[in-house]
Amino acid sequence: MNAEKNKVVSFHYTVTGEDGEIVDNSRDRGEPLAVLLGHGNIIPGLERAIEGRAVGDKFEVQVEPADAYGSRNPEAKQRVPKKYFQGAAKLKAGDVTVLSLKEGGQRIVTVLKVGMTAIDVDLNHPLAGQKLTFDVELTGVRDPEPVELQHGHAHGNGGHAH
Repeated sequence: MNAEKNKVVSFHYTVTGEDGEIVDNSRDRGEPLAVLLGHGNIIPGLERAIEGRAVGDKFEVQVEPADAYGSRNPEAKQRVPKKYFQGAAKLKAGDVTVLSLKEGGQRIVTVLKVGMTAIDVDLNHPLAGQKLTFDVELTGVRDPEPVELQHGHAHGNGGHAH
């Protein structure tokens, strides 16, 4: 079975940034990443590189910023009340953290400045503007469970709770 839209694909990966530093490595977590292809669960450039592959395939792919986290927008800065951050008292300039959004969901941001009641953040993804290199090993391809299709993402071992 090959990796294609509406298949759950499991893979190990190592991603390095333009500086050659490892940004993330699934092997450090002990389990491969599982995604439902075709539902926007991973960056588009990586998803396209996985499509058509089979279990056991190992490959390297370079993903341009437009197919990863986009270009950096120097104006994407915002002052946000501290109440939208967990652990706001411990944050300092340069920290990468998660911002809880008013409309629900979350966004990864970089702290620029911490004030008394608000925190200035860079809204760009920390990897925006970078060409990323992925070393990938496909470890599994399967049909999704109906609930995974309904939810639009793969569920891990033992099910998934929202």
